[in-house]
Amino acid sequence: MKKNAFKYIIILGVLVILGIFMIQFLVLERTYNINEKQFNESAMVALREVAWQLLETAGQTSQFDNIEPVKRHENHLYIVNVNYYIDLEILKIQLREQLKSHEIHVDFDYAVYDNDIDEMVYIEHVCANTDSCEFTPTHFFPKSDKYTYYFVVNFPTIKPYIGERLTGWYFMTSLLMLVLIFFGYTTWVIIKQRQLSEIQKIFINNLTHELKTPISSIGLAGQVISDQKILETPDRLFNYVRIINDQTKRLSSNVEKVLNLATLEKNKLTLSLEILEINSFTTKSVSRFKQSELGANITINTIEAEHEIYVDADPFHLANIIQNMLENAVKYCNKEPEINVVVEKKRSCIHLMIQDNGIGIPKESRKKIFKKFYRVPTGNVHDVKGFGLGLDYVHRLMKAHHWKIWVSDNPNGGSIFTLEIPIKHE
Repeated sequence: MKKNAFKYIIILGVLVILGIFMIQFLVLERTYNINEKQFNESAMVALREVAWQLLETAGQTSQFDNIEPVKRHENHLYIVNVNYYIDLEILKIQLREQLKSHEIHVDFDYAVYDNDIDEMVYIEHVCANTDSCEFTPTHFFPKSDKYTYYFVVNFPTIKPYIGERLTGWYFMTSLLMLVLIFFGYTTWVIIKQRQLSEIQKIFINNLTHELKTPISSIGLAGQVISDQKILETPDRLFNYVRIINDQTKRLSSNVEKVLNLATLEKNKLTLSLEILEINSFTTKSVSRFKQSELGANITINTIEAEHEIYVDADPFHLANIIQNMLENAVKYCNKEPEINVVVEKKRSCIHLMIQDNGIGIPKESRKKIFKKFYRVPTGNVHDVKGFGLGLDYVHRLMKAHHWKIWVSDNPNGGSIFTLEIPIKHE
C-alpha cells in the first residue's frame, strides 16, 4: 500500500471513530438532560399534590388557585408555598406517599419556615429504601421573602440517582472508549512497524553496499595478482596487496559493527568499571584516532580541565564512544574538518564536548539520531558510509553508564555533542 493512501486511511479512521464518540457523547448528554427534566417534572407534580393535600386537610383548597405552589430554586431544591399553617405530621406522610406514587425513589430532606423565629427549621432526612440511614445535613435551606407558610425539599442524591439510570449508556460509552484506545494503539503499532520496515530497508541497502564494495575490490585485486605476469611489476603487486588489506579491514569493521548490534540487542552488554582520569584518557583517545586512516591530517584541538578529574567508566566502551563521535565529526563534514574536544567541569559532573564544523543536525532530527538505523536525510543514501548504528551504540553505552548525552548547535557552524559524566573525585 502506498504511503499516502495508508496515511489517508488512518486519518479517515480517526475521524470516523472521533465522530462516533462525539455522537455518543452528545446522545449521553441529551439522555442525561431528558432524565433530569423528567425528574424535575415528576417532582414538581408530586410536590403540588403535597401542597394540595395539606390545604385539603385544613379545608383551605380555595386558596390553591391563587398561589404558585412549587418553585424550583436549584437543580435539586424546591420551595413549596402552602400559604397556610403546615401540619408537620401530615407533611411527612404526604411527602413519602406522593413521591413514591410518582416513582421518585430517592433520598430527600426537608425544612419548614417558622414565622415566630423567622428561620428555616430542619425537620428530617428521609431515605428512599430504608426507614433510617446515616446522614448529616449539609445543605443550606434558603428563605423566601414572597411566602409566609412554606417548606423546602432538597434531593441531595439526585445526580447519583440519574447516573444509575444511565448505567447502560455509561457502559456503552466505556466500550467505545476502549475501542478508541485499541484503535489508537493498533494504529500506533502499525505506524511504528512501517517506520521500522522503512529503516530496515535502508539498513539492508547500506549493508549490501558496504559489504559488496570491499568484496568486489578484494575479488578484483585477487584476479589481478593471480596472473603470474604481475610478478614482473612488484610495485603494482604491492599496491593490489595493500588494496586487499584495506578492504579486508573495512569488511571486518562492518561485520564487527553488525555483531556489536546483535550483542546489544540480546542485552549482553556488561561494563568493567574502572577509575579513570578523564583528561589523560581523552587525550590518549584523540591521539589514537589521529593515527587512524580517517583521523590522519585532521585538526583536532584538545582542551583539558584545569585539574585532574576521575570518573567511573569502562575504558574500552568510553574509548569507543569517543571514537564514534570523532568519526561522525569527520564523516559529516563537507569541508576541512576542525574538531575541538573539550573537558569542562560543571559542579558534580564533567562535560565532555565534541565540537565540529560539519553540516550540522536539523532540530527535527536531534531526537531521532540516537535511534537504531536512523540517518539524517542528505538526499543520497550512500553519500556517507555507515549503517546508522554509531549513535545508537553510543546512546546505549551512555545509558548503561547512567550518563547523559545531547546535541546542540555550534555557533561557529556544525554541532556540539555533550556527554555528561558524574565526577568520582578530583
